[in-house]
Amino acid sequence: MKKINKKGFTLVEVLVSIAIFLIFSMAIYGGVTFVFKIVYSSRMQILETALISEQLEIIRNIPFDDVGIVEGVPEGVIPHSQVITRNNVDFTIITTVRNIDDPFDGTVGGIPNDTSPADYKLVEVSAICINCVQRIPVILNTIIAPKGLEGASDNGHIFINVFNAQGLPVSQANVHVVNSATDPDTVIDDVTGNDGWLKIIDTSTGTLSYHITVSKNGYSSDYTIEPSAENTNPTKLPSNVVTQMVTEIYFSIDELAHLNINTINESCSGISNVTFNMTGEKVIGTEPILYKLDEDKTTNGSGVYEYTNLEWDNYYFSATSSGYMLAGSIPQLSAVIEPGQTQAVYLILKPIVTNSLLVNVRDSGTGLPLSDVEVNLYKVGYNETKTTDLGYIRQTDWSGGLGQADFVNEDEYYSDNGSVDINSPVGDIKLKKVGSSYLSSAVLESSTFDLGSGVDFKNIIWEPLSQDADVGEDSILFQMASSNSSTLVSWDFYGPDGAVDTYYTPTTTLIWSGHDDDRYFRYKLFLHTDDAKKTPQLSEVAFTYTNDCTPPGQVFFSGFSAGTYTLDVGKTGYILNTGELDLADNLDTIVNLSVDE
Repeated sequence: MKKINKKGFTLVEVLVSIAIFLIFSMAIYGGVTFVFKIVYSSRMQILETALISEQLEIIRNIPFDDVGIVEGVPEGVIPHSQVITRNNVDFTIITTVRNIDDPFDGTVGGIPNDTSPADYKLVEVSAICINCVQRIPVILNTIIAPKGLEGASDNGHIFINVFNAQGLPVSQANVHVVNSATDPDTVIDDVTGNDGWLKIIDTSTGTLSYHITVSKNGYSSDYTIEPSAENTNPTKLPSNVVTQMVTEIYFSIDELAHLNINTINESCSGISNVTFNMTGEKVIGTEPILYKLDEDKTTNGSGVYEYTNLEWDNYYFSATSSGYMLAGSIPQLSAVIEPGQTQAVYLILKPIVTNSLLVNVRDSGTGLPLSDVEVNLYKVGYNETKTTDLGYIRQTDWSGGLGQADFVNEDEYYSDNGSVDINSPVGDIKLKKVGSSYLSSAVLESSTFDLGSGVDFKNIIWEPLSQDADVGEDSILFQMASSNSSTLVSWDFYGPDGAVDTYYTPTTTLIWSGHDDDRYFRYKLFLHTDDAKKTPQLSEVAFTYTNDCTPPGQVFFSGFSAGTYTLDVGKTGYILNTGELDLADNLDTIVNLSVDE
């Protein structure tokens, strides 16, 4: 009898087949979904374009004098914002009307001076679906011109300029203007142009009646302030508008920062529920001084307070909770918070004693905290000396040349590619000159720096930061390598985000956290120029860091009696800094000293 073999599928084969089927099914489903999204988005844009065209056609048939925003400038019959429904979909329609000063017959304040500058009107209409996944609206505009000649006007003009922390223009900043001199109030909502200006032409006059607020998504805000019982002398009063005159007013906004405030003890353990005061330097009122930010905050159960949406400024801190006083900080206070930066501040607290003195020591030339500085506080019957902890390490001279593996001689380094010049002037680094032209690029690797123990790196800082514009942007770049071994054959260098192909620049100086807890490090320097007749030049590079919870460049004295004390601050190679302090029942006395080489 013939035997028949029957062969089936194993469980593994079935599972693999199902997996392959699912992969193909998901790919097909994703592709179909993507196509539907594109079709839907196109359909919404067609509807929005049709709605805008409809609105523009309506506006073109309105008498010229009525083309304006209700209670706005220019004033008219058009609502600034409205919701229109089409095909059961809601759309937000925003209409902006601006008076335009055409240069054909002169401009306001120009040569010749146009005393009737409202030559025609620019109408801009935007539409966006309210409940759709749409980030950018559709925008169209048109020009509306009068049939007759322009007439003379008793109105004035207000020019609003918005710039960032570096003084550069901020485009598309939202400007909200309320003129309280009219009844009802005139309200203007518009945005700045690419040059950071919003020019409101031919608006009604008013004395201290134009209340202005400037903002942008993800940015800080700036505004005019009306006098009040709390702020009797605001630094930026509401603006005037004078007949046939231009009033200019300036505002500064920039990206918001994020600050993590930690209240800890000397052993790095968090101290919970501590109330502290945080005060900035920016002032919104004088006589008496009123700061833009002056707040009391309380850390959570872990000793942390996260301050989001923080404006760039220099911030000062003090402990206000009963039972604690400030005994140091990481970094040194004040905390300089840059736009868009995420920064941590550690407030080191101690139980309150009758008298205390916190001394911050900085280098007068660089402003950096100084380590290994002897601080001596004394008077008859009291004499105590303390030494500041780690602060920074730097190199200011490369004239000794290459070949040094460990950073022993401070004017030497490990290697270069043969394209650097270290002798014109002596000690600085430039590109080598061949004939009458500089080489286009150079690379230098430093010796190995030994920090004595694992540290938390903070910033890399070099001088000079600004270079000749002809050499090109970021003509000086750095990377950094670190390890807990000093005997590496080769070092792996990284940029500020831990990538091998990114670099530290003058605007990205925060050292990548992946280097933290390492004891040894090297840096790699990259020079380049876009102009063979010019070269970048480096005079100094410094690395700041902290070691555990020891605050950089700071010492703390406590438990002494009230009286007049002498304070000496000295370091090898620096001029002795000395002076007298009257310490009478002070709980927190902070002295900032600078010492010179």
